[in-house]
Amino acid sequence: MFTGLVEAVGTLTAAVKKGGGMQLSVAVHWPDGDRATRLGDSVAVNGACLTAIRIAQGDGVETLTFDLSHETLARTVFADATVGTPCNLERALKVGDRLGGHIVTGHVDGVGQLLERHPHPAGWDLIYRLPAALLPEVVEKGSICLDGVSLTVNRVAGGDLPADSVGVTIVPHTAQHTQLLHGEVGKAIHVETDIFAKHVRRLMEFSRPPG
Repeated sequence: MFTGLVEAVGTLTAAVKKGGGMQLSVAVHWPDGDRATRLGDSVAVNGACLTAIRIAQGDGVETLTFDLSHETLARTVFADATVGTPCNLERALKVGDRLGGHIVTGHVDGVGQLLERHPHPAGWDLIYRLPAALLPEVVEKGSICLDGVSLTVNRVAGGDLPADSVGVTIVPHTAQHTQLLHGEVGKAIHVETDIFAKHVRRLMEFSRPPG
């Protein structure tokens, strides 16, 4: 379980395909060195919950290695991972921690795309295209997790927005401490919709009268 509050931005150092899966390595300097990652810990890498299978320490930098299954590759952009790419990282939530973002499972629902990026004096407005199947789980002023970052939805598809898209705003702090502004317009991103919206939607599907 995560909050969508990025702890550090790491760097992808290796992406090696193994059979139908992949082994991924990320180097990171955690801001609080007293919370070193342990073998078997869950870490959200751009919003995808992965298990650390190997940890190398050196000069205050951890290099974490993860095994990715074919299911993970099918639902994420890791199959096209490029060494040197920055990654948003968050370690699993501890009981008693502040829940400053929202409840994030680390289970990626689909892949979206950055459509527009508009700077303004207070930050940046970002427009993302989402898989159409996920739009019923997104509401204005609700929460969404994009590449592991908990964000508030400002606008939903319709009006002046392109079809199948949502708008969010990020402040300079978020821009500085995540990789959301890295890369060009058109880049692919991981999408996780709100867990409560998913359950409500599923409940509504089963509560409809037959026929």
